[in-house]
Order: sequence, then structure tokens, then C-alpha cells
Amino acid sequence: MENKKAHWDNVFSTKTETQVSWYQQKPETSINFFTKNSIAKDAYIIDIGGGDSYLVDNLLELGYTNLYLLDISENAIERIKKRLGDKALKVNFIVSNVVDFQTNVKFDVWHDRASFHFLTQPEEVQIYKSKVNDFTTENALLFMGTFSEDGPKKCSGLNITQYTASSLNGVFKDNFTLTNSFIENHKTPFDTEQNFIFCSFKKK
Repeated sequence: MENKKAHWDNVFSTKTETQVSWYQQKPETSINFFTKNSIAKDAYIIDIGGGDSYLVDNLLELGYTNLYLLDISENAIERIKKRLGDKALKVNFIVSNVVDFQTNVKFDVWHDRASFHFLTQPEEVQIYKSKVNDFTTENALLFMGTFSEDGPKKCSGLNITQYTASSLNGVFKDNFTLTNSFIENHKTPFDTEQNFIFCSFKKK
């Protein structure tokens, strides 16, 4: 686990936000998930592996009040805090590997874009699955984005697991119902494209 932390701390200390493939000035796909599902402004929302993503900035602008951002890298968290300035006081930041994460909070929305696919060991996936179930409310929503079978096999030098809608559903179907899925190409700052599968789930 420490090796992963060191890896991501190094990434966020040596690369600018536009030098990483996942950079999005406005993460439209994720924002659309919140607006289309009419998610309440006081819903408890956690962004897993959010790094210095601009999702939190946009959710603050939309009026969301109970925001949590988890990332393994303290450098990533410090970078987004600096960018947000005084607005950072409105966000709960958690420095942790998701498989080690513990909380008493129950979340209404669990958002994960391009973090889950870094869990390449079956035991890590099972731990993650358990945490999603344990740390969410009745009728909670889960939004998951990973590289598809047509996407990259590595990211930032690390191996990932590619998914389809069917295989993602296979992970979460015990506790969640798949409500929507779609494929989308993400254009990186380097003018390349990465193919993603996005899935929305509702807790049973």
C-alpha cells in the first residue's frame, strides 16, 4: 500500500494538472449524473480517488453542501485545497487508500471515476465492494467509471483492470441494481483518447 501512496504522491508533486491524462476542466459526464438524477443538494457525496479533479469545484458551484473527497495522495489533496482557497473549508478531505478507508458517515452518492480500475487483486475488489455497501445509505446511488475493454491497459505506469457493463454489474449486483451504462471517449490533454465504460447503480 505504501508503494502506491509513494507513486501517487510523486505524480502529484512532479506533474501539473494538465500533464496527467485524466485532466478535465469541466467533468461533464459526472456533472450530468448529478443533474439528471436530481440529487439533493444536502446529499452526502463521496468522490473516491478524486485527486485534484474539478468535480468538487463544480459541485460546490451547484450548491452541494456535504462533500467528501478521498485520495491516497496527500499531495493531491493539498493541491486541490490550494486551488479552492477558502472554499476548501466546505469540503471534507480524506487521505487514505480506499481499501483502508473507515468512516461512520453513510453516503447517499458514491462517485468513482478512474480509481476503481487500479484495484487489480480480487481481494482488493471484494474489500471495495464491502465498503461501498457498508458506507452507503438505503437507496444510495453509485456512479462508476473505468477503462473499457477498448481502453488503456495501464495508467500512470500502473496496471489496471478493464471492465464492461456486465463485469462491473457482476461486482456490485449483490447490493446494487444497474440502472444505466454507456461508453465514452475521454480526450486527454495530449490529444489522445481513452475509452471508458460508465455505469450507474441504485442500492437495493
